[in-house]
Amino acid sequence: MTRYFWLREDETATARFSGSFDAAHAWGLPGVQCPGCGATWSSWGHHYPNVDLSQLPERREFENPRPEPFPVFARLRECVRPLAPPNVELPPGTALGPLEGRASGEFGPFTWQGTSLLLVRRDALERLQAAGVQGLLGCRTELRFRQKNPPALLDLQIEPRGRLHPDCIPPDVPPPCAICGRHAFSRPDEPILDAASLPGGLDLFRVGNFATMIIGTARLRDAVHSLELPGIAFRELLAR
Repeated sequence: MTRYFWLREDETATARFSGSFDAAHAWGLPGVQCPGCGATWSSWGHHYPNVDLSQLPERREFENPRPEPFPVFARLRECVRPLAPPNVELPPGTALGPLEGRASGEFGPFTWQGTSLLLVRRDALERLQAAGVQGLLGCRTELRFRQKNPPALLDLQIEPRGRLHPDCIPPDVPPPCAICGRHAFSRPDEPILDAASLPGGLDLFRVGNFATMIIGTARLRDAVHSLELPGIAFRELLAR
């Protein structure tokens, strides 16, 4: 039986490294003003750095995104859909394209921005892949360094594939909005994964209905530990 772990920053380990970055993805879907639920909102955790909009005629509409009326958001989402991975939701606020900005210092194997954006050094990614970890997609970044011989940092594209089990979502939470898809609830203190929704052949993915949560399998955890790659803390989660 596969075991699953919630990945978060191991701050004790990352404090050993001075590396930091100030960056954002090149493009993004706008937030939305929904006529159905009345909310103006944008998501976080849906990042697709491998999606290139540079040849899209409408690409400038994805720069500096801000909340838009639902028809505008829906039109822009359909422009992106052919370029995105199949069957992904592309909610308001989805980030697209390479990470652009400034970086400096010494970077460890993994560097976090918040809880849901994870950079990996190229050598660490290659070692994990050689150890048999499946489904890792490291994407180029456009980070500017002042130092000589900067590290090769990749942005992990971690797609939403599993879901939280309904049992850990409060029963009084309204269902997702039929128009914009917003499903507003706080992260459970004791998350439970919906076993039927979890992907096979992937050792790293996001929770589809709470995309700031990154999930890894025991194979990923064991490889990170055996290769002595600091920066990730693992908390085992129940799946049913």
